[in-house]
Amino acid sequence: MDTNKLLLVIIAILLPPVGVFLKAGAGKDLLINIVLCLIFWFPGLLHALWVVTKD
Repeated sequence: MDTNKLLLVIIAILLPPVGVFLKAGAGKDLLINIVLCLIFWFPGLLHALWVVTKD
């Protein structure tokens, strides 16, 4: 895992929507992540980690 991806994973753990925004920009992934974080933090965290780690 390179340094950029490691930093994105750390950001995604602390603030999931920010990690998704930095990786995917302002789009459907960010909207989905915000909704998941509002429902409950854990689904938003899982989604953020999935978005950040996929290639």
